[in-house]
Amino acid sequence: MVWHITKDVDDFLDRAGGFLRARPVENTVLLTIADTVRVHGPGAYGSEAPVFGWRDGEEAAFLRTPPREALLSAMSPEAAAELAGVLSEAGLPGVIGPDATADAFAAEWERLTGSGSRVHKKQRLYRLGALVPPTSPAKGSARVAGSADRDLLIDWMAAFYREVGEEPHQVEEFIDDKLAHDGMLLWELDGRPVSMGGTTRPESAMVRIQAIYTPREHRGQGFAGAVTTALSQAALDAGMSHVLLFTDLANPTSNALYQRLGYVPLEDRSMVEFIA
Repeated sequence: MVWHITKDVDDFLDRAGGFLRARPVENTVLLTIADTVRVHGPGAYGSEAPVFGWRDGEEAAFLRTPPREALLSAMSPEAAAELAGVLSEAGLPGVIGPDATADAFAAEWERLTGSGSRVHKKQRLYRLGALVPPTSPAKGSARVAGSADRDLLIDWMAAFYREVGEEPHQVEEFIDDKLAHDGMLLWELDGRPVSMGGTTRPESAMVRIQAIYTPREHRGQGFAGAVTTALSQAALDAGMSHVLLFTDLANPTSNALYQRLGYVPLEDRSMVEFIA
């Protein structure tokens, strides 16, 4: 079996797009990142071009937007070990993938490089079943964010990153991409924004809800649930077959909220950090 590596997103989608789109739920992140690179070019995630790969003889793929971790599709342990060998000189900071895939990659990476690894975050992928709006609706209403909201959205997005323990990175680009496809909603109370949320560009009748954020002074009033419900309903109204989101497993509040709204857990993913 052979891994093919390219920096050409069109080549990647020509060769791997078929099986990725056949399972858009499991491959949601690979699809949406590849689509963003296709739309915005190789500088979409930074100055260094993304790297993509697929494996002959097995439906397996990965991508990386340096300097971030490599994102892995589900694959056999053998494929994951082979990929670790292919990338062993790349100086990866880590990988993100389904638990078994990330474990197999990390084990071979340790063997080949002599470095250590640790799981620094666990994520859970959810898919919307039947939407269940909050029994006590929050006050206010949702509206699509526009260019006049850009500065506010950038400030809130940077705060969101800091709260989840990440350095704000290309926040302006993230918000501009969302505004370009009407992918951000604001929840307003008395004409004042109090919460936000966004969705990815539609891909294979799938969208993923992202960046649900309520500033601290507005929390405890149901705004996060309200904006999530509004985004979910808008996706259903647009004909999406799959409405997805990720949670941090260390945050019981968000996991409980999304399940109350009708989101069903599908699989867990590991974010593995390599330690020199």
